[in-house]
Amino acid sequence: MVTTFKEQFDLQGYVVLPQLFSQEEIRMLKEEARAVLDRIGMNKVGVYVGMSIASGMFKTAAAKPELVAALKEIIGDSVIFLSDKIVYKNASTDFGSPWHQDYPYWEGSHKFSVWIALDDAAPANGCLRVVPGSHLLGAVSHGGDASDGLGFDNRLGRDEIDESQVADLHATKGDAIIFHDLLFHSSYRNTSGHDRWALISTYKDGTLEDPDYPWALAAFTVSG
Repeated sequence: MVTTFKEQFDLQGYVVLPQLFSQEEIRMLKEEARAVLDRIGMNKVGVYVGMSIASGMFKTAAAKPELVAALKEIIGDSVIFLSDKIVYKNASTDFGSPWHQDYPYWEGSHKFSVWIALDDAAPANGCLRVVPGSHLLGAVSHGGDASDGLGFDNRLGRDEIDESQVADLHATKGDAIIFHDLLFHSSYRNTSGHDRWALISTYKDGTLEDPDYPWALAAFTVSG
């Protein structure tokens, strides 16, 4: 019987926190994200890393008490925020993310990402897809074809994914999904004609040693 966030996370590699952020908080975060992207001239779809450097609103969101409480249950008493990014798929975007694990991008200790829906997310506009329990397989080789020019140099091959085991994670604005860096995950293409923006923050266990990551310029201790 799964009774805690920790037990569910250990079993599945992810947990969902429904409505972690209110609709007003999400409205303000997306509005601020637009302002940041406009200010730096990032007006195309894609990914921008370093939202908490660009705006104090995102640093505050990264340390939301309810989120920190869930992270402490999963990770332990010492939790460090490393970095965050906005993934902005506008209405005209039609590409999805290929199957992958996050671990090859940083290695070291295992990290924990929090995917926060700034728009409702469903298969039509690019919601997350995961293979529950796949984090238990450990780090696997990423030799999938990356010749389409869409990034994601580390990709799993299609033959490594058992589609019968895939779960589509529908999300409502304000929902948060915490997932392990070994979890197999991807996203659908956005074919809906509607936005699908998400804020993704990454955390680590502060008791474990890691190299100095150049992308973690905004790192700070949220608990411990």
